[in-house]
Amino acid sequence: MATVSHLTAQSGPVDVSRVLVDHHGTWVPTTLDAAVTGHDGSDPAPVWVSLGNPEQLESVAQRFGVPLGAVQRADQRGRVGQAPRPHLERLPGGGLFLSSPTLSYVEQTQDVQTGTLTMVVAGEVILTVEHGDAGTEAAAVERLGATDLAPEAGARQVLAVLLLSLVSATSEVEIALGEAVADTERATFSPEGASPVQRIYRLKREIAEARRALVPFSAELPELVADDEDAHGSGRAQPWLHRLEKAADRLDRRLEGHDRLLGDMLSAYLSQVSVRQNEDVRKISAWAAIAVVPTLVASVYGMNFQHMPELSWSLGYPGVILAMVGSCVVLFNVFKRSGWL
Repeated sequence: MATVSHLTAQSGPVDVSRVLVDHHGTWVPTTLDAAVTGHDGSDPAPVWVSLGNPEQLESVAQRFGVPLGAVQRADQRGRVGQAPRPHLERLPGGGLFLSSPTLSYVEQTQDVQTGTLTMVVAGEVILTVEHGDAGTEAAAVERLGATDLAPEAGARQVLAVLLLSLVSATSEVEIALGEAVADTERATFSPEGASPVQRIYRLKREIAEARRALVPFSAELPELVADDEDAHGSGRAQPWLHRLEKAADRLDRRLEGHDRLLGDMLSAYLSQVSVRQNEDVRKISAWAAIAVVPTLVASVYGMNFQHMPELSWSLGYPGVILAMVGSCVVLFNVFKRSGWL
């Protein structure tokens, strides 16, 4: 369904990766020129324009009736320095600006990759720009093709499937992280496993990155619910928005659970290491105590005193040897029964 078209604007050729128009309930590909022309008609059809360059979002939005500078100001307010952050803002004229994080998971390296999905809704036109590897827009196109998976209608239908696809992709990341945590747990308590400390900390970092992207998005959902209530004028938001809120909260709780499990796993592993070290210290101490007896006896007889009656006994030497061996055997049995050896 994808098409590529270019429109010459004030800032140069506009790179458009996807343009879809709602034709009697079916979203079909078109060109940006045709979409702009149809929007200027008496009965404009809903349009979805997916851009490849976020810097051109302002100029394209202006062509669809968004006031000049509105998108740029909203985007600047949604940034911390040069980094975008989740941001929702109502535009002049009833439009909506929404910037939301996206998540993807690289199974080979167990890395969580973050991106950004920016959406501008102006009447029956929705403009989007996606940065990252989450593939949210591609998943939304598939949902639009299945009417039972696409709530709402018109431009808000695209907004709905985009947000649902975003949460669905986040759910896949959470499942992958859960599997990685389970593998780490097996490796941690494996008898022949290597030290899992670095692996645990790395997973905790990836989970923290996923939560940093999800938590602000969850905080913006109530504002989106309020905007939906105003848009429908019924005082009640659509059911899919409430499902979205519950799904986001559930994902955050699961990620928090994975993080706690990793923390408990690390504590248990460090406890095991401490126990093994204590066992090693006890063994070393026991063998040292056993070695002290023959060392002490040998040091006494090595003093070369003249008056040591045992030195003249015929059984003196074998007697001392037997005494040393017997003492070592007795000490060995004592430490063995006490669990030190």
